[in-house]
Amino acid sequence: MMESRIKRLATTLMDATTDKAPQVQEQIYTALCYLGESEPEEILHCCDAYLRQHDKLAYPHRVIILKAMETVVRNNIALLDKSTAKVVIFLASNEMTKSKEVIRDWQQAASSVLVAVGQRFINKVMEEVLTKFQPGILPHYFVLQTFADLSVSNVFGMVPFLNSILGTMLPMLGMAKQDHMKSVFCYALQRFSESIQEYLANLDQAPDPTVRKDTFSNDIFSAYEVLFNSWLQHREAKLRLAVVEAMGPMSHLLPGEKLEEHLPKLIPGILALYKKHTEAFYISKSLCQILEASVNIGSRSLDVQLDPLLGTLHPQICAPADPAVPLTVKNHTEVLRCFTVLACSFPDRVLAFLLPKLESSNERTRVGTLLIMRQIINSAPSQMEIKKPFILSSMKLPLQDSNNKVKRALVQVISAMAHHGYLEQPGGEAMVEFLVRQCALASELPKKQAPDAEDLTSDSVQSISTSTLFLLSTTVDRMNNVLWPYLLEFVTPIQFTNALTPLCRSLMYLAMKKEEEGENASLIRYDVNANLPSPYALTTRLLIVSSQPHAGACRGAAALRLLHVLHGSVHPSLGPLWSKRVPVLVEHIEESTEQALSQQEWEEKLLQFLQETLAAIADGAWIGHFVVEMSRQLSSYNGFPMEKNFLYKCIGTTLGACTSKDLVRKQLQELLETARYHEEAEREGLASCFGVCAAQHLEETLATLEGFVGSDVFRKSVGLFSIFKDRSDNEVERIKSTLILCYGYVAARAPKELVLSRIEADILRNIFQYFNTKVLGIKVETKDLTLKLCLIRSICMISQAICKGGKCGDFSFSRKAELVAQMVEFMKAEPQDTMRTPVRQRAMITCTYLVILEPHLSDPDRTELIDTCLAGVLALPPLELAKDREENGTDAIPKEVLYGDTMSALKDLLKSLLQRNLTPHGLQDMFAHLGPWIKSSKDHERQRAVEVSAALLDFYLSALNVSTVIPFYNLSVLIALFSPRCSDSVASVRLHAVDCVYCLLYIQLCYEGFARDHRDEMVEGLKALKKGLEEPDFTVLFHTCNNMAMVIGKRIPPDQLMSLLLALFEGLGDPDRNCSRAATVMINSLLKERGAVLQEKVPDIMSIIHSKLEEVDEEHIRKAAQQTVYILASQHKSVVVSSLLGSALPFDSHTCTMWRSLATEPTLTSQILEQLLEKVNRDVPYKESKCFLLGSGSERIATPLPLAATCALYEIMSAPEAGPAVLGLYAPLFVTLLLRLSCSVGVQLPKSLQSRERRSSSSQGPAARSLHPCSSAVETLKAMLVRGGSEEVARAVDSAGAWDLMASPERHHDGITVLAGAMARHAGPRLPMIVKDLIPTLSSVFDSQRITTTAFFAELLGSNVVNDLMLLETVMDNTAGRQKDPCTLVRMLVLRGLGNVAAGSPEKVRKHGAKLLASMVNGMDDKDDPHNLVALEAMSSLSKLLDHVEERDIQSMLLHIAIRIRPFFDSEQPRLRHSSIVLFGHLSRFSHGHREVFFEQILNGLVTLLLHLQDPQPEVVNACKFALRMCGPSMGCEGLRDMFRNHLREGRSLHYGEFINNVCKHLMQSYPEMLNRLILTNLFYFKSNWVEIRAAAPMFIGFLVLHVDEDHCPQVDLDQLISALNLLLKDPVPSVRMKVAETLGRLVRIL
Repeated sequence: MMESRIKRLATTLMDATTDKAPQVQEQIYTALCYLGESEPEEILHCCDAYLRQHDKLAYPHRVIILKAMETVVRNNIALLDKSTAKVVIFLASNEMTKSKEVIRDWQQAASSVLVAVGQRFINKVMEEVLTKFQPGILPHYFVLQTFADLSVSNVFGMVPFLNSILGTMLPMLGMAKQDHMKSVFCYALQRFSESIQEYLANLDQAPDPTVRKDTFSNDIFSAYEVLFNSWLQHREAKLRLAVVEAMGPMSHLLPGEKLEEHLPKLIPGILALYKKHTEAFYISKSLCQILEASVNIGSRSLDVQLDPLLGTLHPQICAPADPAVPLTVKNHTEVLRCFTVLACSFPDRVLAFLLPKLESSNERTRVGTLLIMRQIINSAPSQMEIKKPFILSSMKLPLQDSNNKVKRALVQVISAMAHHGYLEQPGGEAMVEFLVRQCALASELPKKQAPDAEDLTSDSVQSISTSTLFLLSTTVDRMNNVLWPYLLEFVTPIQFTNALTPLCRSLMYLAMKKEEEGENASLIRYDVNANLPSPYALTTRLLIVSSQPHAGACRGAAALRLLHVLHGSVHPSLGPLWSKRVPVLVEHIEESTEQALSQQEWEEKLLQFLQETLAAIADGAWIGHFVVEMSRQLSSYNGFPMEKNFLYKCIGTTLGACTSKDLVRKQLQELLETARYHEEAEREGLASCFGVCAAQHLEETLATLEGFVGSDVFRKSVGLFSIFKDRSDNEVERIKSTLILCYGYVAARAPKELVLSRIEADILRNIFQYFNTKVLGIKVETKDLTLKLCLIRSICMISQAICKGGKCGDFSFSRKAELVAQMVEFMKAEPQDTMRTPVRQRAMITCTYLVILEPHLSDPDRTELIDTCLAGVLALPPLELAKDREENGTDAIPKEVLYGDTMSALKDLLKSLLQRNLTPHGLQDMFAHLGPWIKSSKDHERQRAVEVSAALLDFYLSALNVSTVIPFYNLSVLIALFSPRCSDSVASVRLHAVDCVYCLLYIQLCYEGFARDHRDEMVEGLKALKKGLEEPDFTVLFHTCNNMAMVIGKRIPPDQLMSLLLALFEGLGDPDRNCSRAATVMINSLLKERGAVLQEKVPDIMSIIHSKLEEVDEEHIRKAAQQTVYILASQHKSVVVSSLLGSALPFDSHTCTMWRSLATEPTLTSQILEQLLEKVNRDVPYKESKCFLLGSGSERIATPLPLAATCALYEIMSAPEAGPAVLGLYAPLFVTLLLRLSCSVGVQLPKSLQSRERRSSSSQGPAARSLHPCSSAVETLKAMLVRGGSEEVARAVDSAGAWDLMASPERHHDGITVLAGAMARHAGPRLPMIVKDLIPTLSSVFDSQRITTTAFFAELLGSNVVNDLMLLETVMDNTAGRQKDPCTLVRMLVLRGLGNVAAGSPEKVRKHGAKLLASMVNGMDDKDDPHNLVALEAMSSLSKLLDHVEERDIQSMLLHIAIRIRPFFDSEQPRLRHSSIVLFGHLSRFSHGHREVFFEQILNGLVTLLLHLQDPQPEVVNACKFALRMCGPSMGCEGLRDMFRNHLREGRSLHYGEFINNVCKHLMQSYPEMLNRLILTNLFYFKSNWVEIRAAAPMFIGFLVLHVDEDHCPQVDLDQLISALNLLLKDPVPSVRMKVAETLGRLVRIL
């Protein structure tokens, strides 16, 4: 019986091999293998019988079965008996040779079966296959291939047969006419030869140790002759390659004398193939084997073949290998092996051939030759030992090569040489130098390369060289003495700058190794190494390159570390200091990024380090040598401006430490004579050097500067330049510029007590002597920009030096006025329409310091200075315009930066001037100059002027120190100047104007006697107005002006009020209309208390106001009109409201403006709101109207009065001032508008209004509000919430998209739910009154109102706020009372609300548990529920309640509920599946009282839950995970409980197959008697609509079968199961068929 079932299973699977899906075929193969693991012999017999019976089965399907047989045989070879082996061998042999044509897949599969069986039954296999290998008859292709594969897979078993096989095979060679037969003969000979070689190599393990090479030599030679003489000449390329592949292994078996005899023909024959085949790997591999065989026999004829060999192999290496084509890489490896073989035997001749190739003009030849050299250096070290000098001398030419590929290859050769001791020979230093030069290669700019470009960049050469140098320094011990201290020679030359980082790292490592060896004291032996750089040169070089710490792969840290290691060689005293300081500097570099590191701060740290170093050395002679070396290195840094600049500072610092005055003078003189004056960085560096030096040697510095002008060098320079007239002026000006700058730095850095006395007498005299040029005794103004800027900077530094001198007040600067006048001249000379240079900015900065000094400027000079500066900056065109004009210019300083810096300089100068006269008069004087600019008609001029004004007033306020109360007499004039500007058309002007008014009012408070830190609440309120001024919204501007006027009105002194009003009236003629309107608003606000006159007839007045608003669109007119409406309404509310409600709908903008004016005063607003609410509630919300077009249907038409009142409510409540009134009427407003909204859903406008609404929306554009009843109700409710302080409610509803939901008839209740939740969260205290007003509507005649109220209450029950407010019972009872409501939606919402009690007031659930549960059970049994909406809600709510009910309340209903919800597990609706499964999980917690009964329910649902873990809906999957976790403890199996708890956690991904496997294991251990029941339940799901579940069900069965004990197998109706699986094997989805095939394989467990 069992055999027949295994056979049936196997047959079912083999029948399915016709499946077209590859993945199903693969699974069938796997299942057959699985059956084979269990019953190998039975399955092999089944396969044999099947293939014999199905003779016509197409070969692709036979292949699957044969592959399965091969796997079963291979894995169970030890278990097979001889009879089965014979059956398999016979079948495979027949399958392999059935077709005389070659059908590769089929016959290869059969051959593989034979090879697998041959692992153990070689004799049986050979017995069968040899019957098909008869002398004189050409065998089947795969008979030979099988012999070949057997010889490799079972060497010891097969070699004894080879003699006879070869004997039979050799005569057949001549019979083979077809190329594929010749190829397979070659393949067989290749494999036979390899097999024989392996046998001979392992004779000690072989069954017959007497076997010798001679046994096969003659046969192999006979075959060789056919292959070489006949087949190798064949025109078919594949055959030639097969011959070549065979000849390599065969050459080792040829008789020695025959090989020697044939070499002269064999090698040329092989070499000739290179020309015929592009793919050379097989040729090279065979050639290498032939060469090895030749060397092994000590061939003499190889010598003769050497030249053609080298000539043919060399180009193979020169053709670059393509990494994308693996065979080309392998070919390179084989060819290099050939060179190794040849180099070991013929070293002299190989080198004589290779080394001249290094001189070739062909790049590939040179690169290839170097690759070969690296190979033979590494692989033939003993033969190359005496050739080292010769090889090194041959490298001279490659060292000069500029090709990057050659360089890289040479670096690799040098690396090989280093490991084998070449670099210790004479000439090795040149190799090291080459390596360092490559490390120093400059980075190339990225070029666009073609995709197939082979060019290497210098970056890659640099990278490999850097790595090589470091490896040689750190890992090749024999290189230590080669590299140290030789590498130090490369530190100082500038051309090796890019190599400094790797050099320093290598040197540091080498030095540390030397220290460990005990050479600390004499790290650098100058007595032995004369070429090494001096300690002064090394210190200078390493310090200077450290000034750019992040350049060149963090060069700074490497240089400092090397400097630290060399401290003993630099000076014996430096150890303690550098050990402390250098690590701190290195750490600073490593902790900062290149962008974050401040260059100035870093240079100061290095200069401080240098100062401390010089102080520690304290050796005049050493310092003298050091400074001379520094000066000598200056010229090296031409082209490195930053480093050169820093070197100058270092020279200045070092000169400061010099004790020899003569040396200082000499060095300074040299610097002046050798400087490159045309470079800006050099001028700066030289000047800063003089400044630093002057700190210690002022006299010598000044003397050197003055002496230089009189020196021959200077006169010669001027004279020389005069010859070249074009150049002379320019060059001379540069020298003069530098000297002027030097004086500035000297004044700035020299000791103040010494320098003050020299400023006018020496410094300024010399500066102006250089600056002013005289022609025929007349002073000529220079036009040279550099000279100007240097003069300005120098004077600025001199002024700063005086200011900081401590005796600034005592020092009278007699040339101050002259210098200010000079600066003014410079500014006037600048073009008025653009700013190209920083002359203005620098001149103003200089004047800022000059005006501080004594004596005071005269009034005319002061006026000219201010006017020139203002005109020079404020009148410049806007930045964008300036950019457009000069877009082709290439300025050094970006325009934005230059403009910004110049504005800052102007502000600082004006502050400096104001500081000299800090009084109301001084302020008035300053604004007399600024006033015209503030009122300018040009935006950019106003903008800059008000910005400057704000800065000045802020400064005035901060600097003010009032000792006596005095009147601020011009406050009103200044207030009137700035306050209207709060409405300027330019945003920045508005903001700065507020700042100006703010400062003016505080200045007034200071003059009234308040402390400067006093804060006035009203004035502080001005700051808050600025936010609203950023965007030009006229409503906000009006509000701001109004508030500002109120503040000004309260704070202006009574005696200045009239002058303020007069000045404001003047402002009405302002060119900017915004400012004119602002003046009107401010006047109205100031006069507000004087009232207004009422007209007799209110309706007429209202009509006139409306018409005026239509006629004139002026802001001040509108404000006046609104004021009038407000006054009228405060006396005649009803008339005003009725009049406005009578306006045509939709309200136009003027009517809206008038409505909004009624929101001004809370008491009045409250009364008007109450009137409007009464009008909304008085009339019915809509009327039913017959719709003739739709037959008997009807539509709802809105009634006009409630609609108009709703729109009016919106307009009033949209005004911010309505807030208090809305708060007072919060509940009635909310309830009325909520119910208005409820009754507006789906309601249409009257026909008369529809056309008007369309016209209105088209004429007023997108800003016009919709008149549609529902939209207007939504907008009004939203406005009410915002104005009632519930912005968060409105925001929450808006972000959830609930306003749109409320307007949708289908989703209205969902929108109300969101609103109720937001109210509970953000407006809890408002709810008692709202609930009270809403309860009566639960009995409303309108369904919509009942739905709205029930939805609102249902959501409230989910919040604990109703419990806190003592509303729970009221809301719950009233809600529960609607359980029998005729509307299904109301009934559903009732259940939702009762379920929400669990979330809102869980502690109350116990109290009302029975009542709540009964409601839910009734809901599940609701008969009038066609779409299961009420049942779904009942299940969801019950799940929530179960956490909180008493156990006794649920026990009685437990079984009823479990049975009732079970059908929903497989519902088509995902929500029903989800809710029912979640509820089932919750129910399981109450099962312990009815454990057995409920356990039965768990078992009923277990398969369903496990299968739905593959549900297409993620929420259903999560529900199943939850239910299984909950049911786990009730199942009485710890393993399952732990699995469900660990693997089914929320959010954790699940490997389903592995999980089900483990579940089935536990099920079969704990409930084996359930096997049949579980299988039958799974069979039900074979017809599931969901693919995932159809695939999971057979897999589930497969795992159950896998883990069941044999005792329980009889439970299963196997025939039914196999039939069902067989049917499912025809499923249209491949993934399902795969799982079925897998399960069929597993059924072997229960047979």
